[in-house]
Amino acid sequence: MRNAIAPKPATFASLVQQFFTEYLVSQRALSPRTVACYRDALMLFLDFASRRLGRAPIDMRLADLRPDLILAFLDHLEHNRHNAIRSRNLRLTALRAFLKFAGRRDVTSLHVVEQAMAVPMKHFEQPMLGYLTRQEMEAVLGKSGPLWSSQRDHLLLTMLYNTGARVSEIIGVRVVDVVLEGAACVHLHGKGRKLRSIPLWDTTVMEVRAWLRRNPTLRGETALLPNRYGQAMSRSNVAQRLHLAMVRAAKNEPGLLKKAISPHTLRHTTAMHLLQSSVPFNVIAVWLGHESMNTTHRYIEANLAMKEKALARLEPPNTKMGKFQAPDALMRFLQSL
Repeated sequence: MRNAIAPKPATFASLVQQFFTEYLVSQRALSPRTVACYRDALMLFLDFASRRLGRAPIDMRLADLRPDLILAFLDHLEHNRHNAIRSRNLRLTALRAFLKFAGRRDVTSLHVVEQAMAVPMKHFEQPMLGYLTRQEMEAVLGKSGPLWSSQRDHLLLTMLYNTGARVSEIIGVRVVDVVLEGAACVHLHGKGRKLRSIPLWDTTVMEVRAWLRRNPTLRGETALLPNRYGQAMSRSNVAQRLHLAMVRAAKNEPGLLKKAISPHTLRHTTAMHLLQSSVPFNVIAVWLGHESMNTTHRYIEANLAMKEKALARLEPPNTKMGKFQAPDALMRFLQSL
């Protein structure tokens, strides 16, 4: 009886194609945004590896993905592309996902895959969350002017503050996503295709209605906050409009000029103001669409006012400060070593 011929291992190029078309899209059904993130990571890595190995990406092998190559790529991201450690770790996450998939499809390279999977994530200090005070936020919102762009920008900033939405969520809001009758709310399409509904203030509802009356062509699947060409605004467009509002507001709130403010700062601001208004912790997590409560917990850590109130409830110890004594000469010598 003849021995069965073992199937030929898949090529590196076919593994990459199967990873995206079969695994990410068909099997896991990840959102287009997540797939694009994985794609960008693989493209950056293949471009770097191709130049380093002197080999076209299509000619690469799974065995080429050795730890030293991956570490060199991660260093390249940090030092040459000036990526933050968080971005570096996201690229590594994408590579790890591909390696796990490829190792199951090509068992002959399993040892190489296990070595590459050992490349660790890099630890980093979590920066303090930046947010605006109520007075600063009101200054940034300002008043809506008569121009079309002014009214759109005011509604944009109002909805960012009202909802605490991510930029990608707010620019993705369509007219059909806004409910103005009864319990007014907006449906946000979040990460991983998760949908959540956020209630709207009465003032926000009035502003949306005025905006739609002024723009009768905005209906159905159309972006609620379009650019001048009728398309959804881009992230950079939102950041630019916020910067203009911040410069204007700084005339009355000069402290704004010392703060690094991005659209995500308004999300932090909403969360902090909800927390300071005694909104339950778990409600804020649902409001922001956090998968992990640890993410929401960072707002408590950043809220110095809450810590000061907690400290005021704690009675200080009844102790007296002792007199200063010069350290022993021998101890002083040891400390100087």
